[in-house]
Amino acid sequence: MSAPSSTPPVQEEKQAPENEGLAVDTGLEPAGPTPSSSRFQVDLVAEAASAADKTPSTDSTLASGDKATPEGSEPAAGGEAKGRFRVVNFMDPSGASPPEVVPAEGFQNGDTVMSEGSLHSSTGGQHHYHYDTHTNTYYLRTFGHNTIDAVPNIDFYRQSAAPLGDKLIRPTLSELHDELDKEPFEDGFANGDELSPAEEAAAKEAAEPKGAVKFGWIKGVLVRCMLNIWGVMLFIRMSWIVGQAGIVLSCVIVLMATVVTTITGLSTSAIATNGFVRGGGAYYLISRSLGPEFGGSIGLIFAFANAVAVAMYVVGFAETVVELLGSMDCIMTDEINDIRIIGTITIILLLGISMAGMEWEAKAQIFLLVVLITAIFNYFIGSFIPLKSKESHGFFGYDSVIMMENMGPDFRGTESFFSVFAIFFPAATGILAGANISGDLSDPQLAIPRGTLLAILITGIVYLGVAISTGSCIVRDATGNGNDTLSTQFMANCTDAACKFGYDFSYCKGDDGHYNCRYGLQNDFQVMSIVSGFSPIITAGIFSATLSSALASLVSAPKVFQALCKDNIYPGLEMFAKGYGKNNEPLRGYILTFCIALAFILIAQLNIIAPIISNFFLASYALINFSVFHASLANSPGWRPSFKFYNMWVSLAGAVLCCVVMFVINWWAALMTNVIVMGLYIYVSYKKPDVNWGSSTQALTYHQALTHSLHLSSVEDHIKNFRPQCLVMTGYPNSRPALLHLVHAFTKNVGLMICGHVRTGSRRPNFKELSNDQTRYQRWLLKNETKAFYTPVFADDMRQGTQYLLQAAGLGRLRPNTLVIGYKSDWRDGDMMNVETYIHMIHDAFDFQYGSVVFRLKEGLDVSHISEQDDLLSSQEKTSGMKDVVVSIDMKDSDRDSSKPLSKATSVQNSPAMQKDDDDECKAATKPLLKKDKSPQRLNVADQRLLDASQLFKRKQGKGTVDVWWLFDDGGLTLLIPYLLTNKKKWKDCKIRVFIGGKINRIDHDRRAVTAFEEMIEPYRLKEDDMEQDTAEAQKASEPWRITDNELELYRAKTNRQIRLNELLKEHSSTANLIVMSMPLARKGAVSSALYMSWLETLSKDLPPLLLVRGNHQSVLTFYS
Repeated sequence: MSAPSSTPPVQEEKQAPENEGLAVDTGLEPAGPTPSSSRFQVDLVAEAASAADKTPSTDSTLASGDKATPEGSEPAAGGEAKGRFRVVNFMDPSGASPPEVVPAEGFQNGDTVMSEGSLHSSTGGQHHYHYDTHTNTYYLRTFGHNTIDAVPNIDFYRQSAAPLGDKLIRPTLSELHDELDKEPFEDGFANGDELSPAEEAAAKEAAEPKGAVKFGWIKGVLVRCMLNIWGVMLFIRMSWIVGQAGIVLSCVIVLMATVVTTITGLSTSAIATNGFVRGGGAYYLISRSLGPEFGGSIGLIFAFANAVAVAMYVVGFAETVVELLGSMDCIMTDEINDIRIIGTITIILLLGISMAGMEWEAKAQIFLLVVLITAIFNYFIGSFIPLKSKESHGFFGYDSVIMMENMGPDFRGTESFFSVFAIFFPAATGILAGANISGDLSDPQLAIPRGTLLAILITGIVYLGVAISTGSCIVRDATGNGNDTLSTQFMANCTDAACKFGYDFSYCKGDDGHYNCRYGLQNDFQVMSIVSGFSPIITAGIFSATLSSALASLVSAPKVFQALCKDNIYPGLEMFAKGYGKNNEPLRGYILTFCIALAFILIAQLNIIAPIISNFFLASYALINFSVFHASLANSPGWRPSFKFYNMWVSLAGAVLCCVVMFVINWWAALMTNVIVMGLYIYVSYKKPDVNWGSSTQALTYHQALTHSLHLSSVEDHIKNFRPQCLVMTGYPNSRPALLHLVHAFTKNVGLMICGHVRTGSRRPNFKELSNDQTRYQRWLLKNETKAFYTPVFADDMRQGTQYLLQAAGLGRLRPNTLVIGYKSDWRDGDMMNVETYIHMIHDAFDFQYGSVVFRLKEGLDVSHISEQDDLLSSQEKTSGMKDVVVSIDMKDSDRDSSKPLSKATSVQNSPAMQKDDDDECKAATKPLLKKDKSPQRLNVADQRLLDASQLFKRKQGKGTVDVWWLFDDGGLTLLIPYLLTNKKKWKDCKIRVFIGGKINRIDHDRRAVTAFEEMIEPYRLKEDDMEQDTAEAQKASEPWRITDNELELYRAKTNRQIRLNELLKEHSSTANLIVMSMPLARKGAVSSALYMSWLETLSKDLPPLLLVRGNHQSVLTFYS
């Protein structure tokens, strides 16, 4: 090559057209595997020095490196990318020239050989070459190493589709790190990121054929904002505002509006430069910053405000036309109806221009801007040319006397400073005209800040200039009669400014205080036409200002509404999301906007329409400013706008100022606006749209949670603030509904609840599956309004997994202090080592200073073995797209989980989300949610009872009792749990009855037959007296759960106590809704697990739902306040 490469691995976004400067030999076939639809694209990187000598240059498809660079592109060596990071090429240390060899599948540029699709990935190139690593592992040489590792590529960081519709993603960590015998493509997406419906729509839009019209910052933003801000107020209301408020207060009004719009412009610029901006303007900026709740509510009223703004500008245009007709005595019916007729005809013509496409609309805007600027210059030139014929209309040229007279206010009728401000402020609402068509801008991040802020500056200066100019050369009242001159004898008594020039306009003020003149600042809306050098140009300027603003609003409203409908925030509005043509024009939105604007045009009163939309625009501005403050306060790493001239506190001040101005303009309209916004906010919050935009609300929630968790850790515990924070061994949360509902009843809004799940099994752990299950079941808990966390772990056995959870679950002070497990009702049917494990879980809880709770329901707890697949959703769905979760499903798998030792289910259960066999694993990722049509199969009686019992605590408990058998002082946990339970709405009709022990040994004296107990423990006795000592010790070591004769005799009194307690429970609490009882303790190492399990069985059998509770013997109740 002629020169070393200068192109970095990451290509610039703006490339030349596809075939420009590139010579492709299409006759050559790509080496290696054939192109396929692999999930990621590999950019080839060749050796720098050694390969040059080995590969003949005659096979090259490109002769030199300069041909590989598209024409017009700048060399990138030593340069910087458009972002804030410098991209440096990896050069060969030897300094040798790169090879002149390019494989047929790519184009070589220096060290890097990029596939054609990657080279043009940013500009819509249609040629892609992929390597299918799913069926054939194809290693490529990158920087001298065989690897499929991808170099940095900006397209990896886009939430959009590649030009051929495939999402361009880097290889996953699993694909690079996992063992080679593992199937690399288990999921539909390599990184597990799936697009929401809104993002998929945006990706589809991004992948549409190019050719759409895109605008730069001048044509797309500056021109639109200037036309919209100047608008209807400049020529037909600014002079009236000066007449009412005077020069000083008029300048204050302009400056107040400019301060609001400038702060909002700075905030808009910050949001717009924080990431890629799509179509939707203010709605897109707010929704992606504050989330769909605020974005959805403000998007709807902002689109409506723009539709009403169309009516305001069209009415302003119609007013001017009617006045012209009136001067020529061509009134059709009357003034109001003529405004309605002309306004209707005008908006129909504007609708036709808008529906012709953005390109025609942009050309019309440029023409209107030229006319408008000409009219402004025409006015200022005319103001320096006083004519005798214009003096009777109040124009005398610049004079200090006129200026001083007009310096102060002269409010007439019901007008005040704030009412005049309310009429002027809509003139400042055009600052988002450019942002509203953000999807049609070639570079929104550059165009929006530059165009918006410059437009605010230019228009603000012009408004101030017009205010000072009109106040300095035009009097407030004039008759228009050239004969109203002063005679010499009355000259001394005249004090008005007009008297200096020989005119007497004192007749304008009647005896009743009303003014009856037609000319001057106060009376003539068209006074600027009189002042101008050539009045028809001012008329053309009025037409230009009003029509251009109306046109901009007519385009903005449907664009914003289309973006809102695409996100499907409000069900039923999807029909307005459809676009037509290469620019995706929202034709249906145009029709809707036309109808809304037409309805307001029929009002035909400009001063009535203007304040209506001011509050809607101000609400939008307030939320844009608050978005910047909120994002800065959240301190999220994702908030990094390249526009640095903003301040979070200034943005907050801007938001407060907007709210103040809302109430200043019209307090009842402000209240109505806030009610509408909050109503829409509540509606969207209730509907919970399935979108995740990484809003600052999420970031601030995390920030506050982290801050409060750290603060909580610095505060010492106090008895009054004790809360039962439960680690509930539920397994899969939907497998033991009764246990879940009962614990949730006394922890909801009171304490922490963690659903622990120990996954055990012989095969190697699948941690990605564990992570997916955690996401899936956490969503299931949220969907079922259960305030709990799901925490699964892999472990060798149940005890080890429980120890992991006891030690590591929770964060800081948000840690469990109570272990809750279900009663193991099948303990006599299975392997007794499972009983040993189960009892040791309780011992471990006490060792970690946890309280322990065992819950027994005589029907059982575990419902996961019940097969109702015909009534369930398909389990092979994507994690992030999950809407409904199955209740249970049988799985034939070697894995065991925490459902095994805690229930009477003999079948081994696995996740509903796990694939049924290996062959289906590849297909499962692409299957949608399906619902089976068959009716559920009929259950047997036992399973039906089990299902009914599982929903027992989900229902409201009727009048009954919660019986508390507080036999031993454990610190008060046995009393606290029923108290918290009966505070809940479902349990409030239940009364608490407390039973305590009687006289010492009284229970022991009332013994009953123990025959049934002895029969129960008979299979588990060691009977060491009947065998040799060595044999007995060996058997005890191998079967530690066995009951020795010595142990049985030592604890006979305690055994009899459990038998007697069960009789008392049946006698006094057989009808209770729930029994809460002190759990008997067994000394670790002294009481075998079989004996302890026998105690629990004897104590709790044939009873209503029973909670066996034992605190950690630290006080959780106190008498002191």
